[in-house]
Amino acid sequence: MTSAATTGCLDFVQFFRSWMADPLRVAAVAPSGEALARLITRDIQPDDGPVLELGPGTGVFTKALLARGVSERDLTLVEYGSEFMRMLQFRFPQARVLWMDAAQLGRYEIYAGAPVGSVVSGLPLLSMSPRKVTSILAGTFRYMRPGGAFYQFTYGLRCPVPRPILDRLGLKATLVGRVARNIPPAAVYRIVRRRPLVLDNRSVGEIAG
Repeated sequence: MTSAATTGCLDFVQFFRSWMADPLRVAAVAPSGEALARLITRDIQPDDGPVLELGPGTGVFTKALLARGVSERDLTLVEYGSEFMRMLQFRFPQARVLWMDAAQLGRYEIYAGAPVGSVVSGLPLLSMSPRKVTSILAGTFRYMRPGGAFYQFTYGLRCPVPRPILDRLGLKATLVGRVARNIPPAAVYRIVRRRPLVLDNRSVGEIAG
């Protein structure tokens, strides 16, 4: 078995174990496929850094970002699962790996100002409460520079962020594309600001509340 195949097998085993331990947090029995990784990172350019990745898991999307030319030093990986966090630290030693809940992004100063050009999310938004989804998006867009985009995949038939939440935050979502060659089949959405949005710690808390 080749090194890549061995790594893929180990990743599947780790992912499946994590899903068995906490299916709502992981929300998938296997890592995302390469076709989905290429689609969700397709429009991201090297000069979009810094890039924020939420819920990177085993790093499938992270590898795709590096293949797109994004510098590893420009990556901040936010991972809640401790088993994945340690794996990410080993595989991407030049990236900043944060062990935290993405819903807490608005409560900390992980960036000075709003430098982020793109966000890639592997979070299972469909299994989260509206309050948590709102907190994640509000906190993320706090760090997003004008023109930046949030890329989210879903196994559902429509955007995983409900329209009321998009409207409340002044955001809009468009379908990037669908991937049949994934387990299960998935779609990718691009979420951007619809109107200027300025958020501080207090306003993030008010929106989430």
